Amino acid sequence: MIKPISIVASATVLVFSICPFSFAQSDQASTKAGTLPPVENNEKNSPEYKPAFTNQTRAAGIKTSSEYEGKVLTEDLKSPWAITSLPDGRLILTEKAGNLRIVTQEGKLSDPIMGLPEVHFKGQGGLLGIALDPKFKSNRMVYWAFSEPTDDGNLTAVAKGKLSADEKKIEGATVIYRATPYYKGNLHFGGRVLFDRQGNLILSTGERSDLVTRPQAQSLESGLGKVIRITTDGQPVKGNPFAGKESARPELYSYGHRNVQGLAIHPVTGDLWENEFGPRGGDELNRVEAGKNYGWPTITYGIEYSGKKVGDAIQQKAGLEQPVYYWDPSVSPSGMTFYTGNQIPEWKNNLFIGTLSGMHIARLVLDKNNRVIGEERLLADQTQRFRDITQGQDGALYAVTDQGRLYRIGKK
Repeated sequence: MIKPISIVASATVLVFSICPFSFAQSDQASTKAGTLPPVENNEKNSPEYKPAFTNQTRAAGIKTSSEYEGKVLTEDLKSPWAITSLPDGRLILTEKAGNLRIVTQEGKLSDPIMGLPEVHFKGQGGLLGIALDPKFKSNRMVYWAFSEPTDDGNLTAVAKGKLSADEKKIEGATVIYRATPYYKGNLHFGGRVLFDRQGNLILSTGERSDLVTRPQAQSLESGLGKVIRITTDGQPVKGNPFAGKESARPELYSYGHRNVQGLAIHPVTGDLWENEFGPRGGDELNRVEAGKNYGWPTITYGIEYSGKKVGDAIQQKAGLEQPVYYWDPSVSPSGMTFYTGNQIPEWKNNLFIGTLSGMHIARLVLDKNNRVIGEERLLADQTQRFRDITQGQDGALYAVTDQGRLYRIGKK
């Protein structure tokens, strides 16, 4: 039995200390499963839907044995959406209304950085994901995704610009890619961006939610419901899976996605991983492979918010990829990162995902076969919608919430 030695809590700091016990280590060679009951015990939205393989949902629970704390650094952010670490240890983040800001590890906020283009700040739209050029130290280039407004509708776009030496503005902001077609809606923009190991930019998009746009997730002629791979100039990467294929966009990397809210590169294998909102139930975690079809809206483990079945209510179909993991009921997974730090050694190579409706940070342990073998919920008592999470230069995790908090999660 696992008994807490001490739990120290205040308005801003939570310190956890748990008796050590034997559990599956998190390195790539691990094959042992978690030892506790699954963390999810609520009624399923679709109890008649059966997983395709063991541990595809409700994997065994795990518990961190090391002492760590979750500390609130500031509560003064305004709907932050994405956060990443600067080389000097500070953090740079986006706020949905269109602000780009820098924050210290102590929680001191800069004034908004000027020079960004206008955003469509409605519903799920606004200033979204952010990524720094791998050569940021020398070129100071910043890349971001946003919902771009036009008279014809709006869409997910990617822009880039140079952070000025005084850090007060972005110089030469330029839109380099637009995930057309435009659509007059306020939902499912996707909007995560990150760099792969080859220095290419990965972008996620949503299928814009509505019944009329859903089929575009399956269309290779559309930028909706996709994972996209482009150069830093916004051009398709040579060798993309649909390059040279008739009636297919060469920038597409994978398709059949609903609303991809998380992207991360595995630190050992270099594999690309994503998570996406399902409908009611059926949120997914996927390992993304070039050219693969991830099924939406043909297959899903979720149902409509009305309670009706989605389409033909199919969960598995030949030629369509199964999620590595899914959540039922929904937790609304958002930003995610793999842990590579040394502060909490047992977290090494684990995946950490901020959840919105779940109001916790999910820690997932993967085995060498890319299966989830353990799940833990961190900061589940904070009643916060965790929008994004990143690793800082100090080896701690930093997470932002819709309610405006910035957390540091690591050794005290």
